[in-house]
Amino acid sequence: MKFLLPGLLFAALWASASAATKFGVLSADPLILATVRFLIAGPLMLLVAHGFQRHGLPNRTEFGRLTVFALLNTTLYLGAFVLALKHVAAGIGSLSTATNPLFITLLSALWLRRPVRWYEVAGIGIGMGGVLLATYPLLQNSYATIPGLLILLGGMVSVSAATVYYARFSWQLPTLVINGWQVLIGGLLLLPFTLVFADFNQSKYDARFWGSVFWLIIPVSVAALQLWFYLVRQDAVQASLWLFLCPIFGFAYSSLLLDEPLTIHTFLGTAMVLAGLYLGQRDKFRSPQNRR
Repeated sequence: MKFLLPGLLFAALWASASAATKFGVLSADPLILATVRFLIAGPLMLLVAHGFQRHGLPNRTEFGRLTVFALLNTTLYLGAFVLALKHVAAGIGSLSTATNPLFITLLSALWLRRPVRWYEVAGIGIGMGGVLLATYPLLQNSYATIPGLLILLGGMVSVSAATVYYARFSWQLPTLVINGWQVLIGGLLLLPFTLVFADFNQSKYDARFWGSVFWLIIPVSVAALQLWFYLVRQDAVQASLWLFLCPIFGFAYSSLLLDEPLTIHTFLGTAMVLAGLYLGQRDKFRSPQNRR
């Protein structure tokens, strides 16, 4: 039970990010939503980390690494994710997030110059095929666009690259310090683009906008991540299994809250993504003595 409840709560909260973002972009320009979120969440985490927990500041080398990580993980990935959800259904946003481990596997293999295993390639192919299958009827009904999907794909590649880059180093900083600085730096890097390209005239800073910002910061960025770290400390392999529930929660939110359609393509596409995720990550789910 101590693993079940945190796992279910993590999946439910993490999957809610797509729906919350979709609500936010109905009120304001996506770049404004992303920038406001980052520039509030980052300082809040740093206030706790440096003000209350009294952690030290990163050194010069660590700031350099944090800047690269922030560019990939926050500015490019989350910026692209918010932009994409202006043109893509929230359920597809949640489904695409489930493909991250597949891209991470591929990029890490290329980075480490090891041969890519056949089941890793097959897993990526099946997973991407599932996203396309689930998206097909949405393209016809204007719930998704090709540019939106391409932006979403670019974001998936960026966050996967960020994960591989992060794994290169042995970080001595506490998790809260890393997250706080990379979110703040990512927001500052995004700020010039927001000031130049965002549509401020059509944006409304109403209750829906601020509700979206609050939800993305507290339940998603703070609560869900803390639950994730707890699950990983208990058992990293079992923790990764909870990612399988995120697309299911995501489509439930998009249907119930945003009235986005659920079709046979949705269910078949989700099944393909989950099958691809399992196939591409199957080494993680095998016992150590059976791994090669």
